[in-house]
Amino acid sequence: MTRVRSILAPILRNETQARLLAALLLRPDREASIAELARETGADAGNLHKEAMRLIEADILTDRRVGRARLLRRGDSPLAKPLVDLLELGYGPKPATEHALGAIPGIEAAYIGGSWAARYLGGNGPFPRDVDVIVIGVPNRDDVSEAVRAALRPLGRDSQVIFRSRTAWENADDAFTRTAKASPLVELDLRDEAS
Repeated sequence: MTRVRSILAPILRNETQARLLAALLLRPDREASIAELARETGADAGNLHKEAMRLIEADILTDRRVGRARLLRRGDSPLAKPLVDLLELGYGPKPATEHALGAIPGIEAAYIGGSWAARYLGGNGPFPRDVDVIVIGVPNRDDVSEAVRAALRPLGRDSQVIFRSRTAWENADDAFTRTAKASPLVELDLRDEAS
């Protein structure tokens, strides 16, 4: 993935760098290992390590060792704040939505679809202006809709939330669900936020 250009933040070197920065700068209290970040970003651990070393040298990231693991987190560089602003515009919908939905009961799974997911997964096209969130389960719909709107409003994003029961999602009996399942989807990780 390293040589693929970043579509959601095109001024960054590549998608690996963009996703590494987004994973750590958009969650400033987070600390994660290279192996964990490689799984999350879909990057090769060796390439991710090279990107991390460049960013550590610039003090954009910092690291510490715990046993054999190298843990990375946000550094103290004055470049971090402008990078956060840029990353929020392109990559912010995923962590913002994960955080917003993580504590809401009744959600079995959630995805971002539409043009944002297509760009996140490498598809060409214009910069996405809205975010389509698909929620599987039986949560309180008003709570979910308001949480998503509140999470994405600071990012300047409109949102649409679509609800499906687990059975409706699995059976894909309606045209929307069939189309959504056949289109780019970014699965939201709600585990960390719910615990």
